[in-house]
Amino acid sequence: MQRIRSLKTGWQLLKSSCEGAAKQVNTSASTSRDHSHLPPQGPGSFGLLFDIDGVLVRGRTLIPEAKQCFRNLVDSNGRYKVPVVFVTNAGNCLRQSKAEHLSHLLEVEVSPDQVVLSHSPLRMFTQFHKMRVLVSGQGPIVEVAHNLGFQNVVTIDMLREAYALLDVVDHARRPKDSIPSTKGLPPIDAVILFGEPIRWETNLQLIVDVLHTNGRPDDAWSTMRYPHIPVLACNMDLLWMAEAKNPRFGHGMFLVCLESLYKKATGYDLKYEALIGKPSVVTYNYAELLVSQQAERLGWTTPVKRLYAIGDNPMSDIYGANLYNHYLQASQRTKAQKKAKSGGGGVDKAAETVDDSLKMTSAELGGGSVVLGAEEDLPEGCSSILVCTGVYSRDQQEVPLEPSVTEQRVFHGHRDFRFDPSLTQPSFVVEDVKEAVELVFQQEGWPLE
Repeated sequence: MQRIRSLKTGWQLLKSSCEGAAKQVNTSASTSRDHSHLPPQGPGSFGLLFDIDGVLVRGRTLIPEAKQCFRNLVDSNGRYKVPVVFVTNAGNCLRQSKAEHLSHLLEVEVSPDQVVLSHSPLRMFTQFHKMRVLVSGQGPIVEVAHNLGFQNVVTIDMLREAYALLDVVDHARRPKDSIPSTKGLPPIDAVILFGEPIRWETNLQLIVDVLHTNGRPDDAWSTMRYPHIPVLACNMDLLWMAEAKNPRFGHGMFLVCLESLYKKATGYDLKYEALIGKPSVVTYNYAELLVSQQAERLGWTTPVKRLYAIGDNPMSDIYGANLYNHYLQASQRTKAQKKAKSGGGGVDKAAETVDDSLKMTSAELGGGSVVLGAEEDLPEGCSSILVCTGVYSRDQQEVPLEPSVTEQRVFHGHRDFRFDPSLTQPSFVVEDVKEAVELVFQQEGWPLE
């Protein structure tokens, strides 16, 4: 298997820009570089991927162990000892804002290029950037869309204003007295779902209208217009953990509603052009690129060999990290097979069988727009670490592996992902993020303090 990219041009542009930034930082810092950060040459380099909600914070409250954990991850000058990337399914903000918020909470410097939001990989989907896109979510979603490269953005509120008769669930928002004239808009080419909106009924109604009319919501519904225009969704989390004792609805719940309504109204399944955010492989692929760039800035001369993903949600954080680990294993196996073929040796049939078992669906890779391209120096593996400060707690029963029990298990993953119980089993279970980092450094034989 080859490394994943969402359209070759988009990935190459992104990578070259990151490399340019890394070289600039390396040049300016070369005279004062502290070589105590260098990993043991050979098998010693690793990177850390942190979820945020339920791992570092719960709602607006910092989890106490997080601050001490990050004090240990930086030296006396505030420089990170190893590459650190924050991978969150939050998406209703800019990377800059999230980085500033984390810097304030953790009392260490967090830069925007250490943050992967659920929508960050959309930078690679350049084939949609010139289309007229309808965006759903909350927060500065127009600014977010423009920042990602989308040039022609339409919001749900703009659609409501243009077609005043479409949003009538809330009686208080219905047109008063005379029926207003329709202003109209040019046809919508694609729909981007950034995160859970505030008024679900409005967003659900208008999105279904757009899909049912091929982007022309003032037209009559027609089941002949299928497949519908492209839909790209970010953040599939069904649940997430805030200050409340029990998990809260996430954007994944909104997607369930949208899928059900569209199916009920049309008889057809809602199709996604792309599913972005954890647990899709494209999100971890993107995060790994940022880890590699940080390793260069630290002066590391060997590729990052292992990643450790720390999260609180078995169905997004753990499933995603394990899915990415399968992807890396398949990539390593394919590389070995190619090497054997080029050397004139035969390919082990057993190896081919294992490789087939690691194949993934289009949704798990990131979506129908994802194409594959060869890359070198991928990590050898990604370990998953589950903390008990968020969605998961030790009081919960672990996901059973027996097929007879699995059939009755409630599946909190997205509709288009397979339910593979083994993917929800973490490599390690620890109490909190501080214990998780201590475990990683112990595994790697590194001093933490």
